[in-house]
Amino acid sequence: MSGLGSSARSLAAAHLTACDREPIHILGTLQPHGFLLALDGPELRVVQASANVPDLPGRTAAEIHGLPLRHALPEVFDAVAAYRAAGPEGAGASHLGSVTLDTVEGPRSYDLAAHPSAGLLVLECEEIASEAASARSLDALYPRLSAFVEGLHAAASVPDLCALLATDIRHITGFDRALVYRFDRDWHGTVVAEDGNGVLPSYLDLRFPASDIPAQARELYRRNRLRIIPDAGYAPVPIRPTLTPSTGEPLDLSQSILRSVSPVHVEYMRNMGTQASMSVSILVDGALWGLISCHNKAPRRVPLQARNACDFLTRIFALQLAAKEGRAAADQRIRLGAVQARLLGYMAEEEQFIDGLLHHPEDVLALADAAGAAVVTAEGCKLLGRTPSADEVRGLHAWLSRHRAQDRVFVTDALGEAYPPAAAFADRASGVLAISISQKYPSYVLWFRPEVVQTVRWGGNPNKAATQDPAAGGDRLHPRKSFEIWKETVQGRALPWSEAEIGAAKDLRAAVLGIVLRRAEELAALSEELQRSNKELEAFSYSVSHDLRAPFRHIVGYSELLRSRETDRLTDKGRHYVDTIAEAALSAGRLVDNLLAFSQMGRNSLNRVTGDMTLLVEEVRRKMMRDLPPERVICWQIGPLGRVYADPVMLRLAIENLLSNAVKYTRDKPEAMIEVGRAPDRDGEAAFFVRDNGVGFDMSYVGKLFGVFQRLHRVEEFEGTGIGLANVRRIVERHGGRTWAEGSLGSGATFHFTLPLREGGR
Repeated sequence: MSGLGSSARSLAAAHLTACDREPIHILGTLQPHGFLLALDGPELRVVQASANVPDLPGRTAAEIHGLPLRHALPEVFDAVAAYRAAGPEGAGASHLGSVTLDTVEGPRSYDLAAHPSAGLLVLECEEIASEAASARSLDALYPRLSAFVEGLHAAASVPDLCALLATDIRHITGFDRALVYRFDRDWHGTVVAEDGNGVLPSYLDLRFPASDIPAQARELYRRNRLRIIPDAGYAPVPIRPTLTPSTGEPLDLSQSILRSVSPVHVEYMRNMGTQASMSVSILVDGALWGLISCHNKAPRRVPLQARNACDFLTRIFALQLAAKEGRAAADQRIRLGAVQARLLGYMAEEEQFIDGLLHHPEDVLALADAAGAAVVTAEGCKLLGRTPSADEVRGLHAWLSRHRAQDRVFVTDALGEAYPPAAAFADRASGVLAISISQKYPSYVLWFRPEVVQTVRWGGNPNKAATQDPAAGGDRLHPRKSFEIWKETVQGRALPWSEAEIGAAKDLRAAVLGIVLRRAEELAALSEELQRSNKELEAFSYSVSHDLRAPFRHIVGYSELLRSRETDRLTDKGRHYVDTIAEAALSAGRLVDNLLAFSQMGRNSLNRVTGDMTLLVEEVRRKMMRDLPPERVICWQIGPLGRVYADPVMLRLAIENLLSNAVKYTRDKPEAMIEVGRAPDRDGEAAFFVRDNGVGFDMSYVGKLFGVFQRLHRVEEFEGTGIGLANVRRIVERHGGRTWAEGSLGSGATFHFTLPLREGGR
């Protein structure tokens, strides 16, 4: 990230803000390699159209407005009507096939795509270039795609993956240059891989400022994965009328394939020396990780089949990327978990648990991969490793206590920006990870990382990322003209803290506050066993995910194929056998998925926030009711549940398990009664219950309820895997709460759980 001075940062921020305000999704024009129709109502009446709609025999483009699509373009009506009838859930563009129109200038072929936009249906017809036929067809591309998938498995690292992707994307598209561009947390981008033919200069390892791709452009990249600009010198085609009649607003083209390009971006391409470009978004877990950015010195059209192949490669790449990064993060969590287990054991052995940290500085530093650490309490300031002086640490401690008291965990890799006195000891503490270890007193454990001075190579001066035209009143933006390498020395920054390191610090804080003081002896005795169990569990999870999930899916898939394609040859008994195989494989697959979720539950870090429990329960209830058959009659009684301090994702899973159990075990009742309530708070805990009038259970077996694979009813009577309540107990205990149940056969059951109250409120 940039180490700009304060005035330069302000200027860059101003330019970035100005770029962020550009309405690139409502420019009101298209690129000319296709045309667009905006359709409204059940008749799909044309309410807006681009000015380049072709004239057809007996009908000019000007006459298309107001006509139903059936009359305006009968050749495409069936495809669009089928798309509308299917009721697509997503907002992205869907390919509807190809069509040839008999225009007054002769036959023209188009690829059709449609997407919803503010109550309208937007139909885009992209003209198929004559040279797009066989060279980039799926048959021609398949060997390359197959080799790419094999290469992904062989790639040893993320840089190898990126290099492979750049090479294959450029080969498929024929562009002069293909870049893999990765965003950092401040949205600056770095070219981490490149493949080119030498026509355009190399940008490998160069960094580009966030203003090159402003916030609204990044959001469009996230929502619309693929973007093509065949010729940056095109003449924009207007949409008529300019405003949508039903809304009085410009047509939203966020999901458009043909959407016109921002004038700023056109100038940016011209300054870069490129006339054509294509980008494919790299999304990891729904977040924008980076881009494949392709450029050509001359105009270039890339056929739809080739673009779809690039999209496919990128999605496969993103899955492999997520797997590699996830595996590396998991390995780091396991390693840090072993360090944490040792520290818990050390603390349990000491009369003053803090001594367990102070007497084992190597493990304290290893927990966060830090060069130094400090433990600051009312009794004093203890330093470990390479740290600022005791007085400097006390000054930082005082600042944290005054200005960051609400932050139980404080993390930065540029301490000097938040706390200016830190500039004096940047060589020892440019990065700080601090946890509060007392709910009543300003006591902290702090880890320090030294400054890492580095030289950043920018693709042009980041201080001149954009300029404004005074002749246009200061409103006209212009991108920088030069992309010559601009070097900058970045100071005052440390290596950033990883999520695993922050999670390990949070877990240590939770241990100090809630576990070490109450269960020190038990954890010390179990620490060695837990380390071994964690390794076995990780190995088991890996084995399940790679060796079991795929075969189960294959069994289901081939069973479906056998049932659909060979049904005429099968006897009734044969069809029964096939159905039984498919159902068994689906059940086994669900069991594997639930077991993996259970194994991961204990390793994920808690991200607690204060939220409305009533709202959460109501959201889960509404979702369940949507999935139930209409004949189910359920009387819900949900009392005021107040607010809780918990991880919302984990708490939602616990509520879903409890409510789904209540719904399942009351399905034989003519009228099911399900009650969710909150008991009076006591002993610093909020107590909740879920009660139903279902089949209940024998209290003599209550000890089995919350165990893994423990079931009190036959699977033939009630489906399930026996893991749901085990997940509930694990989630509640991770929060420091308790679970128990009461019931009787035929008279329903009540499940209770508690959550600790947050200090100073509920």
